[in-house]
Amino acid sequence: MISTHKLYVAYGSKNIVKDLSISIPSGKITVLIGPNGSGKSTLLKALCRINKAKSGEVLIDQTPLNNYPSRQLAQRLCLLPQLLHSPEGITVRRLVEYGRSPYISHWGVLNKRDRVLVDEAMQETGVFELAEHKVESLSGGQRQRAWVAMVIAQDTEVIMLDEPTTYLDLSHQVELMKLMQTMKEKGKTIILVLHDLNQACRYSDYLVVLNQGEVVAEGSPQEIFSQSLLKQVFNLDALVVSDPVSSTPMCVPL
Repeated sequence: MISTHKLYVAYGSKNIVKDLSISIPSGKITVLIGPNGSGKSTLLKALCRINKAKSGEVLIDQTPLNNYPSRQLAQRLCLLPQLLHSPEGITVRRLVEYGRSPYISHWGVLNKRDRVLVDEAMQETGVFELAEHKVESLSGGQRQRAWVAMVIAQDTEVIMLDEPTTYLDLSHQVELMKLMQTMKEKGKTIILVLHDLNQACRYSDYLVVLNQGEVVAEGSPQEIFSQSLLKQVFNLDALVVSDPVSSTPMCVPL
């Protein structure tokens, strides 16, 4: 569904993403991993047209991203970035309702389907009981789940999340990743940036490993996750063993 061809993305005169050509598997969970500054977030934003390409292109179904009107694009893909700012005084329900913006009229009136999707998204993320609470009154983890609910309510084919587990405790991290698996089972294409390598291996179908803006390796965790890769990309000495629960690769630092 989503692919890039010789993509370059720059900040000023510095190329952050360089000559990057990848294809994201449709209906799967793809995780971008790499050290800090490797271009993960920059690439994610380029895939949804927040970051403009210096050269090359991003395509959806072989159509250049720039050919899509903004409203149509927002009905096909969505991004939850790292830094989140909500309007002061807004309730959780109202925040989640913003996810329906690409579908509603200029009058901003939600129909029955919109309200059902908003309620379902809050139920799935565990914030339904907080619906009338102000977002600024929530804990960091609760606030993160409210933002994820907004993304789910948008009901796009492609869901992109940039480090979504950052503010979550371990149990809620697991819940979120299982929720992403549920979204995949509903036919969604999920693209995540994660720092936790073991989490990335356990929940992804496809890994894209970046370093200095270039793809070092891509494929299933079982195919590409290795001791030599960890040393090359992360300068990490570690054993790669089989996760006793999921049988996916797992790294144990030495």
